Amino acid sequence: MGLERFILALLLMLALPVSATEHFDPFSAAGIDTTRIGESVAMQAQFTDQQGRTVRIGELLNGRPTLLIPLYFRCPNVCGAALSTLFSQLAHQPYRVGRDFQVIAFSFDPREDVSAAREELDKLTQRWPTLATDPGLHLLTASAEASQALAQSLGFGYRFDAQQQQYAHSSAVAVLTGDGRLSRWLYGLGYQDDDLRLALTEAGQGKLGTLTEQLLLLCYHYDPQSRTYNSRIMLWLQIAGVATTLGMGLFIGLALRRDRRRQA
Repeated sequence: MGLERFILALLLMLALPVSATEHFDPFSAAGIDTTRIGESVAMQAQFTDQQGRTVRIGELLNGRPTLLIPLYFRCPNVCGAALSTLFSQLAHQPYRVGRDFQVIAFSFDPREDVSAAREELDKLTQRWPTLATDPGLHLLTASAEASQALAQSLGFGYRFDAQQQQYAHSSAVAVLTGDGRLSRWLYGLGYQDDDLRLALTEAGQGKLGTLTEQLLLLCYHYDPQSRTYNSRIMLWLQIAGVATTLGMGLFIGLALRRDRRRQA
Protein backbone atom coordinates (compact mmCIF):
# COMPACT_ATOMS: atom_id res chain seq x y z
CA MET A 1 0.00 0.00 0.00
CA GLY A 2 2.87 2.37 0.72
CA LEU A 3 4.21 2.00 -2.82
CA GLU A 4 0.74 2.53 -4.31
CA ARG A 5 0.27 5.74 -2.31
CA PHE A 6 3.67 7.02 -3.42
CA ILE A 7 2.86 6.39 -7.09
CA LEU A 8 -0.54 8.06 -6.70
CA ALA A 9 1.02 11.14 -5.08
CA LEU A 10 3.62 11.33 -7.84
CA LEU A 11 0.94 11.16 -10.52
CA LEU A 12 -1.03 13.93 -8.79
CA MET A 13 2.07 16.16 -8.74
CA LEU A 14 2.69 15.60 -12.44
CA ALA A 15 -0.93 16.39 -13.16
CA LEU A 16 -0.72 19.86 -11.55
CA PRO A 17 -0.96 22.83 -13.97
CA VAL A 18 2.36 24.23 -15.09
CA SER A 19 1.36 27.70 -13.89
CA ALA A 20 1.06 26.44 -10.32
CA THR A 21 4.65 25.24 -10.16
CA GLU A 22 6.36 27.57 -12.64
CA HIS A 23 8.66 30.14 -11.01
CA PHE A 24 8.34 33.69 -12.30
CA ASP A 25 11.76 35.14 -13.16
CA PRO A 26 11.51 38.95 -13.57
CA PHE A 27 15.10 39.24 -14.81
CA SER A 28 14.56 37.00 -17.82
CA ALA A 29 11.24 38.72 -18.52
CA ALA A 30 12.53 42.28 -18.45
CA GLY A 31 15.55 42.32 -20.74
CA ILE A 32 16.39 44.66 -23.61
CA ASP A 33 17.73 43.24 -26.87
CA THR A 34 20.36 45.76 -27.99
CA THR A 35 20.81 43.99 -31.33
CA ARG A 36 17.69 45.87 -32.45
CA ILE A 37 19.65 49.14 -32.56
CA GLY A 38 19.58 50.44 -36.12
CA GLU A 39 16.35 48.59 -36.94
CA SER A 40 13.01 50.22 -37.76
CA VAL A 41 10.28 50.21 -35.11
CA ALA A 42 6.64 49.23 -35.72
CA MET A 43 5.60 52.39 -37.55
CA GLN A 44 2.08 51.14 -38.27
CA ALA A 45 1.24 50.26 -34.66
CA GLN A 46 -2.02 51.98 -33.76
CA PHE A 47 -2.58 53.71 -30.42
CA THR A 48 -4.92 56.17 -28.69
CA ASP A 49 -3.38 59.42 -27.40
CA GLN A 50 -4.30 61.44 -24.32
CA GLN A 51 -6.87 63.38 -26.35
CA GLY A 52 -8.68 60.20 -27.39
CA ARG A 53 -7.44 60.39 -30.98
CA THR A 54 -6.37 57.29 -32.92
CA VAL A 55 -2.76 57.68 -34.07
CA ARG A 56 0.02 55.62 -35.61
CA ILE A 57 3.63 55.74 -34.45
CA GLY A 58 4.91 56.71 -37.89
CA GLU A 59 2.55 59.69 -38.02
CA LEU A 60 3.73 61.01 -34.66
CA LEU A 61 7.43 60.99 -35.52
CA ASN A 62 6.94 63.64 -38.19
CA GLY A 63 10.55 63.26 -39.37
CA ARG A 64 12.00 64.35 -36.01
CA PRO A 65 14.11 62.48 -33.46
CA THR A 66 11.90 60.94 -30.80
CA LEU A 67 12.22 59.82 -27.20
CA LEU A 68 10.08 56.71 -26.80
CA ILE A 69 9.36 55.45 -23.27
CA PRO A 70 7.80 52.00 -22.70
CA LEU A 71 5.93 51.89 -19.36
CA TYR A 72 2.49 51.68 -17.85
CA PHE A 73 0.90 54.75 -16.31
CA ARG A 74 -0.50 53.15 -13.15
CA CYS A 75 2.75 51.39 -12.33
CA PRO A 76 3.31 51.37 -8.55
CA ASN A 77 7.08 51.39 -8.86
CA VAL A 78 9.60 53.13 -11.09
CA CYS A 79 7.59 54.30 -14.12
CA GLY A 80 6.55 57.58 -12.50
CA ALA A 81 10.13 58.26 -11.46
CA ALA A 82 11.31 57.49 -15.01
CA LEU A 83 9.00 60.15 -16.47
CA SER A 84 9.98 62.62 -13.75
CA THR A 85 13.67 62.05 -14.49
CA LEU A 86 13.12 62.59 -18.19
CA PHE A 87 11.08 65.76 -17.73
CA SER A 88 13.63 67.16 -15.29
CA GLN A 89 16.31 66.67 -17.94
CA LEU A 90 14.13 68.10 -20.71
CA ALA A 91 13.63 71.30 -18.75
CA HIS A 92 17.36 72.05 -19.10
CA GLN A 93 17.86 71.05 -22.72
CA PRO A 94 18.67 73.51 -25.53
CA TYR A 95 16.38 71.44 -27.75
CA ARG A 96 12.63 71.93 -27.48
CA VAL A 97 9.84 69.36 -27.49
CA GLY A 98 7.65 69.72 -30.56
CA ARG A 99 10.14 71.94 -32.36
CA ASP A 100 13.25 69.74 -32.36
CA PHE A 101 12.02 66.32 -31.21
CA GLN A 102 9.00 64.37 -29.99
CA VAL A 103 8.30 62.59 -26.70
CA ILE A 104 6.14 59.46 -26.76
CA ALA A 105 5.27 57.41 -23.66
CA PHE A 106 3.29 54.29 -24.47
CA SER A 107 1.60 51.90 -22.08
CA PHE A 108 2.05 48.18 -22.66
CA ASP A 109 -0.76 47.39 -20.17
CA PRO A 110 -3.90 46.65 -22.23
CA ARG A 111 -6.05 47.32 -19.16
CA GLU A 112 -5.18 51.02 -19.36
CA ASP A 113 -7.15 53.41 -21.56
CA VAL A 114 -7.26 57.14 -22.25
CA SER A 115 -8.27 57.87 -18.64
CA ALA A 116 -4.94 56.47 -17.41
CA ALA A 117 -3.05 58.67 -19.89
CA ARG A 118 -4.98 61.74 -18.74
CA GLU A 119 -4.27 60.97 -15.11
CA GLU A 120 -0.56 60.88 -15.91
CA LEU A 121 -0.85 64.10 -17.90
CA ASP A 122 -2.45 65.84 -14.91
CA LYS A 123 0.47 64.78 -12.69
CA LEU A 124 3.03 66.05 -15.19
CA THR A 125 1.14 69.32 -15.66
CA GLN A 126 1.44 70.14 -11.97
CA ARG A 127 5.25 70.23 -12.15
CA TRP A 128 6.01 70.95 -15.82
CA PRO A 129 2.98 72.81 -17.24
CA THR A 130 4.78 74.03 -20.36
CA LEU A 131 6.24 70.64 -21.28
CA ALA A 132 3.09 68.69 -20.41
CA THR A 133 0.88 70.82 -22.66
CA ASP A 134 3.26 70.84 -25.62
CA PRO A 135 1.80 69.24 -28.78
CA GLY A 136 5.03 67.24 -29.14
CA LEU A 137 4.15 65.13 -26.08
CA HIS A 138 2.08 61.99 -26.67
CA LEU A 139 0.83 59.63 -23.95
CA LEU A 140 -0.47 56.49 -25.63
CA THR A 141 -2.53 53.42 -24.76
CA ALA A 142 -3.41 50.50 -27.02
CA SER A 143 -4.46 46.90 -27.32
CA ALA A 144 -2.11 44.14 -26.22
CA GLU A 145 -1.29 43.34 -29.87
CA ALA A 146 -0.28 46.90 -30.76
CA SER A 147 1.85 47.48 -27.68
CA GLN A 148 3.52 44.09 -28.06
CA ALA A 149 4.34 44.82 -31.69
CA LEU A 150 6.00 48.12 -30.80
CA ALA A 151 7.85 46.69 -27.79
CA GLN A 152 9.14 43.72 -29.78
CA SER A 153 10.39 45.99 -32.57
CA LEU A 154 12.38 47.86 -29.90
CA GLY A 155 13.68 44.65 -28.34
CA PHE A 156 11.98 45.67 -25.07
CA GLY A 157 10.88 42.76 -22.89
CA TYR A 158 8.16 42.77 -20.24
CA ARG A 159 5.84 40.24 -18.61
CA PHE A 160 2.88 40.34 -16.26
CA ASP A 161 3.31 38.70 -12.85
CA ALA A 162 -0.13 37.41 -11.93
CA GLN A 163 0.87 36.82 -8.31
CA GLN A 164 2.12 40.38 -7.79
CA GLN A 165 -0.39 41.91 -10.20
CA GLN A 166 2.46 43.96 -11.68
CA TYR A 167 4.59 44.03 -14.81
CA ALA A 168 8.25 43.11 -14.71
CA HIS A 169 10.10 45.46 -17.07
CA SER A 170 13.20 47.60 -17.42
CA SER A 171 13.37 51.36 -17.03
CA ALA A 172 14.81 52.90 -20.18
CA VAL A 173 14.24 55.53 -22.85
CA ALA A 174 14.56 54.61 -26.53
CA VAL A 175 15.97 57.28 -28.85
CA LEU A 176 14.64 57.09 -32.41
CA THR A 177 15.80 58.75 -35.60
CA GLY A 178 13.34 60.80 -37.62
CA ASP A 179 12.69 57.91 -39.98
CA GLY A 180 11.82 55.57 -37.13
CA ARG A 181 15.01 53.59 -36.49
CA LEU A 182 16.24 52.77 -33.00
CA SER A 183 19.35 54.85 -32.40
CA ARG A 184 20.18 54.46 -28.71
CA TRP A 185 18.89 53.47 -25.26
CA LEU A 186 19.21 55.64 -22.16
CA TYR A 187 19.03 53.29 -19.18
CA GLY A 188 17.61 53.71 -15.72
CA LEU A 189 17.35 57.00 -13.85
CA GLY A 190 21.01 57.99 -13.80
CA TYR A 191 21.61 59.44 -17.26
CA GLN A 192 22.70 63.08 -17.38
CA ASP A 193 21.89 66.19 -19.41
CA ASP A 194 24.83 65.53 -21.73
CA ASP A 195 23.73 61.94 -22.34
CA LEU A 196 20.27 63.06 -23.43
CA ARG A 197 21.56 65.99 -25.49
CA LEU A 198 24.15 63.94 -27.34
CA ALA A 199 21.69 61.09 -27.92
CA LEU A 200 19.27 63.53 -29.56
CA THR A 201 22.09 65.08 -31.58
CA GLU A 202 23.16 61.64 -32.76
CA ALA A 203 19.59 60.67 -33.68
CA GLY A 204 19.18 63.97 -35.53
CA GLN A 205 21.74 62.78 -38.11
CA GLY A 206 23.12 66.24 -38.71
CA LYS A 207 19.72 67.97 -38.71
CA LEU A 208 19.69 68.73 -35.00
CA GLY A 209 22.19 70.77 -33.03
CA THR A 210 24.73 73.48 -33.72
CA LEU A 211 28.18 72.87 -35.16
CA THR A 212 29.48 72.71 -31.59
CA GLU A 213 27.00 69.95 -30.74
CA GLN A 214 28.01 68.00 -33.84
CA LEU A 215 31.69 68.35 -32.97
CA LEU A 216 31.02 67.11 -29.46
CA LEU A 217 30.08 63.76 -30.94
CA LEU A 218 33.64 63.53 -32.24
CA CYS A 219 34.93 63.92 -28.68
CA TYR A 220 32.42 61.62 -27.04
CA HIS A 221 31.59 57.98 -27.52
CA TYR A 222 28.86 55.80 -26.11
CA ASP A 223 30.15 53.28 -23.59
CA PRO A 224 27.85 50.21 -23.55
CA GLN A 225 29.24 49.11 -20.17
CA SER A 226 28.52 52.33 -18.28
CA ARG A 227 25.61 53.05 -20.68
CA THR A 228 26.58 56.71 -20.90
CA TYR A 229 28.49 58.98 -23.26
CA ASN A 230 32.10 59.24 -22.13
CA SER A 231 34.64 61.77 -23.28
CA ARG A 232 37.26 60.54 -25.73
CA ILE A 233 39.51 63.45 -24.81
CA MET A 234 40.80 61.72 -21.67
CA LEU A 235 41.61 58.62 -23.69
CA TRP A 236 43.41 60.68 -26.28
CA LEU A 237 45.37 62.51 -23.57
CA GLN A 238 46.40 59.20 -22.01
CA ILE A 239 47.54 57.85 -25.36
CA ALA A 240 49.38 61.10 -26.10
CA GLY A 241 51.06 60.98 -22.68
CA VAL A 242 52.28 57.41 -23.19
CA ALA A 243 53.49 58.25 -26.70
CA THR A 244 55.33 61.34 -25.42
CA THR A 245 57.01 59.35 -22.64
CA LEU A 246 58.11 56.66 -25.07
CA GLY A 247 59.37 59.26 -27.51
CA MET A 248 61.39 61.06 -24.87
CA GLY A 249 62.81 57.77 -23.63
CA LEU A 250 63.83 56.82 -27.17
CA PHE A 251 65.40 60.25 -27.76
CA ILE A 252 67.38 60.08 -24.52
CA GLY A 253 68.49 56.53 -25.29
CA LEU A 254 69.72 57.50 -28.77
CA ALA A 255 71.49 60.57 -27.38
CA LEU A 256 73.31 58.52 -24.74
CA ARG A 257 74.29 55.91 -27.33
CA ARG A 258 75.67 58.62 -29.63
CA ASP A 259 77.72 60.15 -26.78
CA ARG A 260 79.20 56.76 -25.89
CA ARG A 261 80.27 56.21 -29.47
CA ARG A 262 81.97 59.59 -29.54
CA GLN A 263 83.84 58.85 -26.30
CA ALA A 264 84.93 55.45 -27.70
